[in-house]
Amino acid sequence: MPAKKTAEGHRKRLREKFLAFGLDKFTDDEIVELLLTLGTPRKDCKQTARAAMKKFGSLAVVLEANAEELQKIEGIGPANIFGIRLIHSIARKFLRERMLHHEYLNSFTEALEYFIHALRDQKNESFHVLYLNSQNAILGEEKLSAGSPSSVTLSPRHVIEKAFLHGATTLVLAHNHPGGSSKPSAEDIALTREVIFAARLLDLCVRDHLIISPKGYYSFRNDGYIKKFDDEFEKFHKKLLKENKK
Repeated sequence: MPAKKTAEGHRKRLREKFLAFGLDKFTDDEIVELLLTLGTPRKDCKQTARAAMKKFGSLAVVLEANAEELQKIEGIGPANIFGIRLIHSIARKFLRERMLHHEYLNSFTEALEYFIHALRDQKNESFHVLYLNSQNAILGEEKLSAGSPSSVTLSPRHVIEKAFLHGATTLVLAHNHPGGSSKPSAEDIALTREVIFAARLLDLCVRDHLIISPKGYYSFRNDGYIKKFDDEFEKFHKKLLKENKK
């Protein structure tokens, strides 16, 4: 059988498999192959997909790889990169819109999925904030700062100003650690405390601070830091009120 007909038959089987089962029964190699066929529909992309997976190690890294690195793989050209970028951008937009206007406590998983997709494989740190109303519905999400591979600069005042513009009462902070570990640095802990204190002074609440890395995520709330800083603020505030009465 000619190679062209064999490739066409294979692509047809991939499409039929996707329509029948979605991506659940696909390997990562097959997902990359399916994406590559969007750019070169008449070419066998199986070996190219395997080469890409071998070079980058995971589907997530393939999706986040820059154009220059992708084109080092034989068989990947601008048309393929367009397909990969398009699908990745659509997925990010879908995940963001899916979580907006939903009640945060019931959609924590959706918010986490969005931040993992948006932040896990970025090469530089960036800081994002979810803005919630008094019923915990998600009003909006913004990237407030971007930095280097190892640090990001953020002003607590900027976070609070944006909260008022959104009409928010509650905030969820999120940023990424491109280096691998999701554990907070001393600077992350100090910044979280500063934002919580600034928010509480203006009757706002910080519900959580998430750190996303290629190896997983970290929650300041789950680790007790949010409660710890809230308690510290209460002591500080009581002391301040007592001093003002003198």
